[in-house]
Amino acid sequence: MTRLRGLDMVAVILIVIGGLNWGLVGLFNFDLVAWLFGETSVLSRIVYILVGLSAVYAAVRSPHLAHLREPRETRRTEAAAR
Repeated sequence: MTRLRGLDMVAVILIVIGGLNWGLVGLFNFDLVAWLFGETSVLSRIVYILVGLSAVYAAVRSPHLAHLREPRETRRTEAAAR
């Protein structure tokens, strides 16, 4: 199985952090990032920007990331069929 590149892993981690934060906001009206770094702090804005950029990165890379999950036999069969 092919491993994720370093940037892919960072993007996944940031997307999970963002998803958990939004889950907390939706369920409990609690913004963990704002609580940790301050509601209008530069650090909070940086975290929000990095989470957003990670989502864009993952959206662009998603065809490649989905390809990493396929077993080798499936990829060989599809390549031979082309």
